[in-house]
Amino acid sequence: MTQRAFVRIGALVFAVALLSLAGVYLARGTPSAGKGVRTPWGAPDLQGIWSQQTDTPLERPARYGQREFLTEDELAARNKELAARPAHSLYRDTRKERGTEADVAGAYNAVFQGDRPNKSGRRTSLVVDPPDGRIPALTPEVKSRQAAVKTYLDDLLQGSSGGRPGAPIADKSATHSPIYNLERMNRVDGPEDRSGAERCFGTVMPAIGALQRIVQSPDSVEIFYDIGQGSGFSRVIPITDRPHLPSTVRQFYGDARGRWEGDALVVDVTNFTSHSEFRGSRENLHLVERFTRTDATTLTYQVTVEDPTTWTRPWTAVVELNREADKPNLVFEQTCHEGNYGLLGMLANTRAAEKLFKQGKGPDPNRMDLATGGGGDN
Repeated sequence: MTQRAFVRIGALVFAVALLSLAGVYLARGTPSAGKGVRTPWGAPDLQGIWSQQTDTPLERPARYGQREFLTEDELAARNKELAARPAHSLYRDTRKERGTEADVAGAYNAVFQGDRPNKSGRRTSLVVDPPDGRIPALTPEVKSRQAAVKTYLDDLLQGSSGGRPGAPIADKSATHSPIYNLERMNRVDGPEDRSGAERCFGTVMPAIGALQRIVQSPDSVEIFYDIGQGSGFSRVIPITDRPHLPSTVRQFYGDARGRWEGDALVVDVTNFTSHSEFRGSRENLHLVERFTRTDATTLTYQVTVEDPTTWTRPWTAVVELNREADKPNLVFEQTCHEGNYGLLGMLANTRAAEKLFKQGKGPDPNRMDLATGGGGDN
């Protein structure tokens, strides 16, 4: 065989190899295509750091009716309004009168709560169902429960600077919340008297709009949420057809079961605990989530929220998340529980105040406002 023949055969083999590789590459999807991108094991690729960069209200303002999207003129006007906002309006930089309870309660500046969106999205609301973009009405059951909790908290506040006039309850320790407490009550006998956020479990599912990092393996999808002030959390979503845990087993972020439907990851979440609350819903919360990579830089998150004991009907919200560059946007674990000196300080402060009052020094701890920061906007 001549040298020219060898060259022709080599060129042909090389061409066939290139075509074969191109076919595999196109089957998996290119990075620029986004939709249809596959992991090495063939699943839709949702991996990356994703954030919500637009300022879109959860519920639709009444003036838009059932219109889901802004017009071009409305979008331009909205972006102009956002650009004109002074920087300090995004954060809690103003102080109350120095030395007051409200001033001390405002010690945390909102700059620690993460970036704020500075441009408008096209949607008039994140809620897309019901058609009016509003969360359905609460059931009489949950309204009654919320009223009972408010009455209990107001009673504890009576006689303090942030409560109604009157004599304070003589023995606050003898009272009990109608449900597991997740609010800031006017009592600090122990950690359970403080809010969920102060106890470092304030973030709940669904974490709508949170910055999140997604990684995948053949049998699971893992998400770390970076949200709020030290309120990040991780969840592992198994890709499985196994049934949910027994109803007697409850978890703070629920029991998730994932499956693939075309390009979408569909996640069914049940078995929540009464120690978490999402807009009034607790252990009966049921979520159906859909994660869909719609293009190279967009991940659409859709969640249907259901709890017949809380809302009169299910409702659905949609968030378009934007892809962030990996290297300059590393996401680190948050450690609210580690070094939670604020909670220790609240307990220690009240014990010290009680001791001093018994010695005839300082104010009556029973008349202190430990819930609202002196009745001001904290």
